[in-house]
Parts: sequence; structure tokens; C-alpha cells
Amino acid sequence: MNIVILGSGNAATHFGQQFQKTGHHIVQIYSKTKANANALAFALHCAAIDQLSELDLHADLYLIAVTDRAIVSLVEALPKDIKGVVIHCSGATDLSVLAGFKNAGVIYPPQSLSKNKAVDFSTVPLCVEGNTDENSAALLQVAQTFAPRSIFCNSQQRLAIHLASVMVNNFTNILYQMAYELLAENDLSFDLIKPIILETAEKVQNHIPITVQTGPAIRQDSTTMQKHLQFISNKPDLQQIYQLLSQEITKRK
Repeated sequence: MNIVILGSGNAATHFGQQFQKTGHHIVQIYSKTKANANALAFALHCAAIDQLSELDLHADLYLIAVTDRAIVSLVEALPKDIKGVVIHCSGATDLSVLAGFKNAGVIYPPQSLSKNKAVDFSTVPLCVEGNTDENSAALLQVAQTFAPRSIFCNSQQRLAIHLASVMVNNFTNILYQMAYELLAENDLSFDLIKPIILETAEKVQNHIPITVQTGPAIRQDSTTMQKHLQFISNKPDLQQIYQLLSQEITKRK
């Protein structure tokens, strides 16, 4: 399959590498910044372009791998006579954004991607959607060549997965940062709580999260909770977060 990648960031890099490893041919890398296009194109041994007028119109697949806010403007700028399948890889963008193309779809990875960190896609269930049954089946087949756990899901389901991913990834990470700052203020190392972070993550691999919930809120230990709130009395935002999360825990007891 001949593939054009529109974008040069984290998702473009990982998808490009996986497509190439599984025998597909990357034809072009497009980026508005030529230096970025050149860098990824060099790694993938293909052409780099920074003008859509230079786009190869005979590829089989066109992957839009740009930020969510850039998708619409890029889609509007693409020629509508593309015969290949045009897809994006956004979790929060509806398939309908590609309605102007005869063949369209989505392959979304619910995974945090960084250029310089390898990802084991054999464990990542890519979320696949096509605008026809034929395109859905073809895209799933492509996805499963490097991500065998890939599944079909519609735009609403994909949005739910994206939101859930934000909750367990982005929200927990800022809680890690707040914990880091709290410990640092008390001359303590974040290393001290890394074992409990790993323990919690390991537990939810095999259990429904609420069934392994621990801590003062699930025990309804109001004395300890009040001590915590008093300890952070100079941090009203953290107090609010503490109380809100504690309420969510106790509601599920």
C-alpha cells in the first residue's frame, strides 16, 4: 500500500514507522514546516513536501496526523478528487469531518505517543472506523498488521475512549505533579511514592477499579480526611480537588 502522511509529529512518526515495518510504502511526508517534513522523510526514506500542490494524488491511503485544531483547515485545503482513503487519527474528531471524500476513515491510538519513546503496538487496541463497511474492513486489516488488538468503534465510542484516556493519563499525571510539589515542599523525594503508583496501576489490570479502591474516603475515615484538609489549608484548589475526588469515592462505596 502506498501511503502519504500529512503531519510530522509524534503520531505521524509512530504510524510511519509501523506502516513501513509491515511492508507499506511511505510515498510522502507533508508538513507546513519543510524542516520537519525533511526530518521525518529522511527517517522513512521518502519525499518531503511543504506545499499541498505537490501532493501525490495516486496513493492508497492519506493519513492526517496533525493536532485536532488543525484537522479542519487541512481537510478544507486538500483536493477532493483524492481516490485513496483519507483518514485521521484523532480521538475527539468525528468521522464526519472527512465527509467531502469518497473514501474516509479513522485509526485512533488510545496511547500517549512521543517521538523518542518506542510503543509496543501489539498491546494497543487501535480504534477503527470507515465511512463504508468496505473501508472499515480494509482499515481494520491494515491496523491489525501491527496492532492485532484493534477494534471497530464509531465516533461516539471513540470519543468515550478518548475522554477515558484523558482521565487516566492526563488527569492522573497532573495529580502526580501536585503530589511531587507537596513532597518537595516538605523536603521529600517523589521516589518515595513510585512503588504505590506502580502497585495501583498493576491492580487495575485485573480488577474493576472500585473493587481495589483503598484510602480514607472508601473507609469513610473523616478524622484522617480532616487532617489532610487542614494540612493543605493554604492550598484551596488542592482542597477542592481532594474533597471532590473523595466524594466520588464515597458515592461508590
